[in-house]
Amino acid sequence: MSTVRNTARADAPAETRPAAPGTLATITLVAGREISTRLRSRSFIISTAILMLVVLGSVVVGGLISQNAEAPKVAVVGSAAGVVAGTPGLTAIDAADRDAGERMLRASEVSAVVVSSGAGSDPVGVTVIGLDSAPREVINALSLRPTVEILEPASQDGALIYFVALGFGLVFLMSALTFGQTIALSVVEEKQTRIVEILMSTIPVRTLLAGKVIGNSIMAFGQIVAIGALAVIGMVATGQRVLLGSIGAPIVWFIVFFAIGFVLLAALFAASAALVSRAEDVGAVISPVTMLVMIPYFLVIFFNDNETVLTIMSYVPFSAPVGMPMRVFLGTAQWWEPLLSLAILVATTVIVLGFAARIYSNSLLRTGARVTLTEALKG
Repeated sequence: MSTVRNTARADAPAETRPAAPGTLATITLVAGREISTRLRSRSFIISTAILMLVVLGSVVVGGLISQNAEAPKVAVVGSAAGVVAGTPGLTAIDAADRDAGERMLRASEVSAVVVSSGAGSDPVGVTVIGLDSAPREVINALSLRPTVEILEPASQDGALIYFVALGFGLVFLMSALTFGQTIALSVVEEKQTRIVEILMSTIPVRTLLAGKVIGNSIMAFGQIVAIGALAVIGMVATGQRVLLGSIGAPIVWFIVFFAIGFVLLAALFAASAALVSRAEDVGAVISPVTMLVMIPYFLVIFFNDNETVLTIMSYVPFSAPVGMPMRVFLGTAQWWEPLLSLAILVATTVIVLGFAARIYSNSLLRTGARVTLTEALKG
């Protein structure tokens, strides 16, 4: 009977194992895996393309509508009729006096009232009267800038406020839900297939969570930046530079607030999903986080001109990414308010990350019945 002899020397040096990667390298590895997975997802590419086309289409349509709008009607009083008559792009309607013209303006029969200013120093010789804002079309149609009076001052046009609010709310809702639900499904899939047991044998659980949150946050941030850049390019290409001047700063603040706010939401999505072991249960367990994403959207749509509601939204961490940019656009926020709101958001995100990491760590290896929030916090 033959035997196999071990020819290795007892005093031979043990095989040197490669050093384990550091925490930063591991987080980078997990984040890179999340990013590459999303980029290979056909559904992600299609949804992103559709969202960007909707944004670009709305900007282009808005520009075409503004260019093809009919000539604004203006009520003219006395000698002002001669100035308006020689101005292309305006339709003059005679008014008996200034009071009659203002009645027509309040009844929305005309866009503005043009009266003789009677001031020798006025280069145009007329005064343009608007209802709640300066009638830009009328002012731009005149060869020189006249004196402007506002009967009932308002910060922005009502239709423009609505569309800006719709844009911020819709982009926030779509991006947060898309990437948040992706994180949740990824966590449950790894837990259901027990891949997480293999991962946790080599990767600390908090490092795994950090990589998932950072990877998806980078993707969400990149999507928001691309949408913002596309909107700016669209406004420049369609000649809407005046609108760009008023909405440029709000877009920048929206990107900054979203970048931090999504980290908070991503941690909550991941922690919530770790409580269950089946993909069928994900919808129920992440529904509270989904509500936190949907509430700001509906608030900004229905209360986009309510200063009280917007002020509260701008200081609540979950709605600040929508509320504060809207107040910056409306010009109702002091210079220090976005900085204070951002500080509150950062502090809240740090606290939530701590709780989310604890829930995630205590629930990830527990299969079967749903883990309650109390059990997850206690460990």
